[in-house]
Amino acid sequence: MDGNGDEGARPARPRLKRPEPTPVQRAIGLLSRREHSRRELTRKLKVRGVEDEAAKAAVDRLSREGWQDDARFAESLVRSRSSSGYGPLHIRAELGTHGLEREAIAAALASFDGDWVANARDLVRRRYGGEALADLSARRKAADLLARRGFDADTIRTATRYDPDGME
Repeated sequence: MDGNGDEGARPARPRLKRPEPTPVQRAIGLLSRREHSRRELTRKLKVRGVEDEAAKAAVDRLSREGWQDDARFAESLVRSRSSSGYGPLHIRAELGTHGLEREAIAAALASFDGDWVANARDLVRRRYGGEALADLSARRKAADLLARRGFDADTIRTATRYDPDGME
């Protein structure tokens, strides 16, 4: 007995090394987690060591085959951010950072089937409570929050207007 208690243990088998994933496989792995824009997916592939041309070719192929779609990505981001309490100005700016064309951004925002004023009111209600808007300083704080979150001036005015019957 050698004192370490593994006299009957078999020698460890050498691990087989997995083949390096192709650029398309890497991209599919990223897309299986969430939607990505073309620009974002290409950038992530390059960060993972994929050559520029190979990354672009992989993204082009996946786009042709329907795995990657900028319109679908944009609509997904609009749904996600709007449900997190962000307004259209913030969302438009974020979509712009993903390399989307103005038309695609406008179409994604137009596809939003919610109500920006209702979203803003809900955010204010969750953050400050319904009765807090009776106080002018609380309305100012709520307006500042909505502005930071990317809501336009008309939406901010409507959402922070004190209406004891409308906030319930």
